Amino acid sequence: MRVVLLGPPGAGKGTQAENIVAKYGVLHLSTGDMLRSAVRKQTDLGKKAKNVMARGELVPDELVVAVVEERISQPDADRGFILDGFPRTRAQAEAFDTYLDANNLSLDHVVELMVDEDVLLDRVVARARQAKENGQAVRADDNAAALKIRLDAYFQETAPLIGYYRSKNVLRSVDGLQSIAEVTRDIFEALK
Repeated sequence: MRVVLLGPPGAGKGTQAENIVAKYGVLHLSTGDMLRSAVRKQTDLGKKAKNVMARGELVPDELVVAVVEERISQPDADRGFILDGFPRTRAQAEAFDTYLDANNLSLDHVVELMVDEDVLLDRVVARARQAKENGQAVRADDNAAALKIRLDAYFQETAPLIGYYRSKNVLRSVDGLQSIAEVTRDIFEALK
């Protein structure tokens, strides 16, 4: 099973990806996590991405595509994967489709989590507060200013992928404002 989760920052993609992994046993690949790991490890990619990410801007397509392609070419991705936060642009989607085609693969599903901007801000602020209360590191981009930049980028760059994947007949839309359990239930139904 190869799945892409689409939705604006804070929509619950990470939470839902974990639920899909638990049920289907596929690999969860978050480009955000992969990029943050590269930043922590100070890899060449991480050094390039660090300043861009801290400003809430999108990492350039070619760097993101390269890290995803390398990761899904590893043997543990053979059983399937769920991509959380990738692709973010039409160029990334087209480059990824080219890679999949060249490797005789295809996406099985693209699930869109539909949410409201005001709810997203509340979620991100709560996530940052909870991380701080739990003694965990607060993501540099978990604040209102960075979220605004990320949302603007999402609606300009990523939201057009909804039509792109709808035209390929792989898109399923789920109301992301429901409870976590209800969203999970609807996603599982969409993956059937």
